[in-house]
Amino acid sequence: MKAVLFVSLVISLIVYVANADTGFAVYHTHRTPSACYGSQDNGPWITGVSNAHWNNRGACGRYFKVTCIGGANLAPHPCKRGSVTVKVTDLCSSCAGDLNLSQEAFNAIADLRAGKVRVRYDPV
Repeated sequence: MKAVLFVSLVISLIVYVANADTGFAVYHTHRTPSACYGSQDNGPWITGVSNAHWNNRGACGRYFKVTCIGGANLAPHPCKRGSVTVKVTDLCSSCAGDLNLSQEAFNAIADLRAGKVRVRYDPV
């Protein structure tokens, strides 16, 4: 029974990690207008995505659980504990990361002074 439970746990972890992506996150201070929703306010827990995730607006309305996993520059210990769930509202074709989080979302997972961090982001 313990072996079955262990195998189930390992398989669950593999599936979880397989669905996760890693990359970089930066932040922005503006909210509207967005490529997905125009001037509609979607609150503070939002993100833009890079061209790699945009999928011709297919990413609009998707949610990601984002966790800081490390620094991307010389800022020491930029990560905070916990994760944040964000809604895709915009395209960020020129941003220096996979995700362009709102300032509030970035601040929930990392020190703003870092400016850019490594993240794991999982579809929700």
